[in-house]
Amino acid sequence: MLTIPNQSSVAKAYQEFGEDDRMKPSPYYDRVVDVVEELVKFTLLTRDVAPYLVDRYSERKEAAAQLSRRVALPSL
Repeated sequence: MLTIPNQSSVAKAYQEFGEDDRMKPSPYYDRVVDVVEELVKFTLLTRDVAPYLVDRYSERKEAAAQLSRRVALPSL
């Protein structure tokens, strides 16, 4: 499983937004921006290899079993 090695939470988030519905400048804001930037970087790094990263044995096995059942239907 691929995860970004960063996380953020905002205590009392309702207090961290201004009248314009934007987050006020603060260390919380800086941390959220850091996390989002890291998520974008990991997305760019992994985008072209997504088919490889999400290929799972159990799903291939299940798909093969479904295909076998479909082609093994009795003829009329």
